[in-house]
Amino acid sequence: MSTTTINITGMTCGHCVSAVKSELSELPGVETVDVELVNGGTSTATISSSAPLDAASIDGAVAEAGYTVVPAGS
Repeated sequence: MSTTTINITGMTCGHCVSAVKSELSELPGVETVDVELVNGGTSTATISSSAPLDAASIDGAVAEAGYTVVPAGS
């Protein structure tokens, strides 16, 4: 089991959370996605998967949902 935590900007509501969860859940090996919404700030998503995930795949999935992954501490 691998756990990845990412920071996401641009999310403001429950629909945003659903969109990000949906896109990330489609990545191969992803088992669960938990999102902590910070309205108008930097939200976090914790992804549990059967193997480590490629950062480019995560970035692409979040971008497909309409949001941006930002480096930790940003």
